Amino acid sequence: MFSWLIVIILSYLFFSLAFFGDKLILSGPPNSKLYTFYVGALSLLVIFFIPFIKLSFPSALGLLWIVLEAIVYILGLYAMFIALEKFDVSRVMTTIGATQPIIILILTWIFLGTVVTGANLLAFIMLLLASIVISMEGKFKITGNYLILLVFSSLMFSLDYIFSKLVFFNMSFLQGIVWMRIFSFLFVLIFLFDKSLRIQIFSKKTTLNKKTGLLFLSTQSAGGIAGLLQSFAISLAPVSYLAIVNSLRGVQYVFLFIITLFFSFFFPKILKEDISKKVILQKTIAIILIVIGLAFLIY
Repeated sequence: MFSWLIVIILSYLFFSLAFFGDKLILSGPPNSKLYTFYVGALSLLVIFFIPFIKLSFPSALGLLWIVLEAIVYILGLYAMFIALEKFDVSRVMTTIGATQPIIILILTWIFLGTVVTGANLLAFIMLLLASIVISMEGKFKITGNYLILLVFSSLMFSLDYIFSKLVFFNMSFLQGIVWMRIFSFLFVLIFLFDKSLRIQIFSKKTTLNKKTGLLFLSTQSAGGIAGLLQSFAISLAPVSYLAIVNSLRGVQYVFLFIITLFFSFFFPKILKEDISKKVILQKTIAIILIVIGLAFLIY
């Protein structure tokens, strides 16, 4: 019954590895168009699944959900990367992590007519609180531009959950993921109309050295695996659990904290972060909330 729970936790493990890799590679904010293009272009790698599945053209309704999923997925990425260019990464991810589960909760009721009740609602609240607590850092002034970007990104990613589930209602997981990522690739090609982006992509100056290139490839691979596992969890989870699947994002921050802690102690030359007692207390409270949330969910 809860096979999706194991899959989504694994997904958040790989997301934390990808996030950690990005932290090592990026010397500054990511270029929104360039990063969106690379993520969309690399999604075409799912074509390697084609020899192992019986790929058939989707029905008209299935095609509609596939196209809509691809559009909101790329738009969500683009809005998120624009926000990361303008604002601190922890603030951006905190806002998305806090708002997306709530939006998904509303959208599952609008599109699919389901609501979360009883113990599952308590689990959702605990897991959502954990995501907020573990990613909070100090005070921050919220501006209108910040809210517009982040709420839009959260809405797009939330719609991505809904449209993905509707795709999986119409076809198998592998067929669905192949078609969705093919259309994501096609949609992101629109970015190539930007001349400055074409220059950045094809310029020799953007060539990575061997060490950085390997780390970039590993990071993107981890992100790709995470995305596949997340989509698989969405396909497995009952509709009423979609918001809970997303509210488990706090697990990702726990993994990231453990990885950062490990490198700070054993490999400080790679990454060294000062971890205060306050931070440890904050993470501990979040972990307790996650455990309580999982207990409500399972028992």
